[in-house]
Amino acid sequence: MTDPVLRDLTSLAELKEAERFQRLVWGRDDPPDNSDILLAIQHEGGLVAGAFADDLMIGFVFGFPTRDPKAQHSHRLGVHPDWQGRGLGLRMKLYQKHWCLARGITEVRWTYDPIRRANAVLNIARLGATARTYYRDHYGPMEGINAGVASDRLLAEWDLTRAANPDVFIDRLVQIPPDFAALVHDDLTTAQSERLRVRDALEGAFADGLHIAGFDRAKNTYLLARGAA
Repeated sequence: MTDPVLRDLTSLAELKEAERFQRLVWGRDDPPDNSDILLAIQHEGGLVAGAFADDLMIGFVFGFPTRDPKAQHSHRLGVHPDWQGRGLGLRMKLYQKHWCLARGITEVRWTYDPIRRANAVLNIARLGATARTYYRDHYGPMEGINAGVASDRLLAEWDLTRAANPDVFIDRLVQIPPDFAALVHDDLTTAQSERLRVRDALEGAFADGLHIAGFDRAKNTYLLARGAA
């Protein structure tokens, strides 16, 4: 199998292909970031990159500058369904890390759905990002894979200069469902209930001064600690 090539997008045709790719990953009803916005942000110092197997786009990552010149906001990361579970998401985040460090950027922030296991595994367990901020229904009602449940998000904070997952004292645990996507598809009422349960648990922990310091993949559980992240 072809080893994917990761690189910045270099043409308007590739930016338009990124629109199609976003619809493939997030659902046709979820509006993509369009090519003219991607082009403008890339020209102003943003990251617009993809992963390619031969000529097929199989991954996409998009980040833009923030008010802090040392920080980037990572807005999109998607992997083709046929390539999910093969470590491509991790490779793309590491591409983003090296891209940022080469430009003097030392922190990347992004929002992610806290109840989807794949997100927690990549963002917290593998990359070592932390989180202490919870946004209720951040994007309002959504379509595609997010239809039917509140669009709650965590703000992930990834210090590119910090060792991943340092040893800390774990103060609290918050478990999430092993397959939230299946719950949304098969039992929307339970999915909505689980969303509220996890929301209450994480908001309560953050209010008590805790932050997400790790994720136990075997138990599908966030590990929360006290003190500086």
